[in-house]
Amino acid sequence: MKKLKIHFIVGARPNFMKIAPLFQEFLKAKPLFALKLIHTGQHYGSLMSDTFFHDLDLPQPDAFLEVGSSSHACQTAKIMEKYELLLLLDPPDLVIVCGDVNSTLACALVAAKLNIKIAHLEAGLRSYDRTMPEEINRLLTDQLADLLFVPSPDASENLLREGIPPQKIFFVGNIMIDSLLQHQVRANQTKILSELKLEKQKYALITLHRPSNVDSEENLKTLFAVFAALSLNLKLVFPVHPRTNKNIEQFKLMDSLTPNKQLILLPPLGYLDCLQLQMNAKFILTDSGGLQEESTFFGIPCLTLRENTERPITITLGTNQLVKLERQDIENHVQIILRGDYKKGSIPPLWDGKTAARILKIVSEKYAHLS
Repeated sequence: MKKLKIHFIVGARPNFMKIAPLFQEFLKAKPLFALKLIHTGQHYGSLMSDTFFHDLDLPQPDAFLEVGSSSHACQTAKIMEKYELLLLLDPPDLVIVCGDVNSTLACALVAAKLNIKIAHLEAGLRSYDRTMPEEINRLLTDQLADLLFVPSPDASENLLREGIPPQKIFFVGNIMIDSLLQHQVRANQTKILSELKLEKQKYALITLHRPSNVDSEENLKTLFAVFAALSLNLKLVFPVHPRTNKNIEQFKLMDSLTPNKQLILLPPLGYLDCLQLQMNAKFILTDSGGLQEESTFFGIPCLTLRENTERPITITLGTNQLVKLERQDIENHVQIILRGDYKKGSIPPLWDGKTAARILKIVSEKYAHLS
């Protein structure tokens, strides 16, 4: 019997947590499939890539394209050039991409032009803000995909409005929760709280990396003034993204942070340590997509420093709240949390750890004729 050949694409930090449970689910049905893990190298190095393979029990990739950092156009072009060579040598039957990074769109474009089927994991999410490069990646990838796996009902509605045929759309739930549930016990066993001398519910977790927040000296100064005010009430844990760190150094702002003994500056964290810090925080201040979802599952208050979100269900059902990059707005919302008046939230439907199993079933049924 011929095996269905599938490529699983990873490239940037958010991809690893999404692909890992799906790749592992397909491994259980290995007699039916020939699987390859392709790492574009969009994110690289120990802290942004290697540690996730260890934390998530992922095997080493079958191919590593080593594209590295560059402008959006150059990075996308490099991925396309290198991935096309792989596809021409040994084309798969299906390419599975996830999320909204440059690797997602680049690999989908190459596959589409070679008439290779595409599945998009986490399809249909929309911020309706085209100034964000991720929004462009989402829109175009969804137009190219043959199977669109959506995490929430609003994502299905977005795709239908855009003219995607309903037979291509599958509401399967949130793959991030599969990873979270698989690794929650191990995350609870890490020593990160004791190493940082933290008590549960006595600190806030901060992650910031989006250009709209960290590429401006004025915005960073505003944020650091907020940090100074918040640290009067509790400790702040701030794993600093490479982009953010570069800008702090460029604007010579590090000296304004280091005297604050309540502010703990860290390099980027591994997945397990990050989960441990999330589930025990008093609240989270972030501009990350993944943390909006994970905090909703944990029931931890989340303040998202953005004007919009592609994950509105974390606001309507979950614990997420958009805040402006203004000191007073952030502090007002923090005071609500500290008073215990913040919304409790609930877990959205199908965020149950069974998303990968649903996808395996759909792929097996859709492409049984090819094996």
